[in-house]
Amino acid sequence: MGARDRFFAFSKTSGPGLTSIILSANDKKTMNALLVLSSFPDAETAHRIARTLVEEQCAACANLIPGAESIYWWKGVIETSVEVVAFFKTTDEQYPQLATRLKELHPYEVPEIIAFTPSQGHGDYLQWITANTGR
Repeated sequence: MGARDRFFAFSKTSGPGLTSIILSANDKKTMNALLVLSSFPDAETAHRIARTLVEEQCAACANLIPGAESIYWWKGVIETSVEVVAFFKTTDEQYPQLATRLKELHPYEVPEIIAFTPSQGHGDYLQWITANTGR
């Protein structure tokens, strides 16, 4: 059974009663979310690109985290820089558009664009991502 064939469950134990919700990884309303990671040279660039991607509904949300120290190989030399890391919330369907636009807008020659599929998540939030991308 592949990752997309599994079923996931979580429980709410606070408040009145116990509620169990089962989310299927195949449920297009809840489990097609992606978390896309990228890094930027400064806050202004990160904010401008993140705002554009959210306005164009390539992503439902972008979290910008300044002050990440990056150590990496670039053209045969180890480099160090302080960057802004961005987490974009999108869907499988919107990923190609997000990746294309991010590459077009990004100042780096080889921008970091890495997508992760969440194995679990709060159903309402995952539905919110789907509802706020690709209209």
